[in-house]
Amino acid sequence: MIKENTKAPDFTLPSTNGENQKLKDLLGKYVVIYFYPKDDTPGCTIETNDFNKLLPKFKKLNCEIFGISKDTIKSHDKFREKFKIKFDLLSDEEIKVLKKYKVWGKKKFMGREFMGIIRSTILIDKKGKVIKVWDNVKVKDHAKEVLETLKSLR
Repeated sequence: MIKENTKAPDFTLPSTNGENQKLKDLLGKYVVIYFYPKDDTPGCTIETNDFNKLLPKFKKLNCEIFGISKDTIKSHDKFREKFKIKFDLLSDEEIKVLKKYKVWGKKKFMGREFMGIIRSTILIDKKGKVIKVWDNVKVKDHAKEVLETLKSLR
């Protein structure tokens, strides 16, 4: 996992807004990036819907939210439409950014080991520095916890 108080690794990824999203274009704002395993699965849907519900409160704090998985933009578009998600999802099909942020790793499920996305959230300050890292996230009330952390920093 990347460390707090370090510069967030820059990236450029395709976004559901039809353009490439660059982290460096977000300097001057807080940024929440949550890495999630797969569109339209139970845990990922809860997490995304919770961030979506709280989006106006994040926006008031000058904070952008992005979800990143290795799903395609087409998959992200269907997911956004189905749940009326109001923020952009970014696609890392080549798992380059997932590896940069060290959220791609060994996982276990039903006795089987495989490589996958470790559900994690990164809070980045206005200067591009990582100020908080949550790893192995439990989705219940996670978005609320991220919001409370952001409020406490202001």
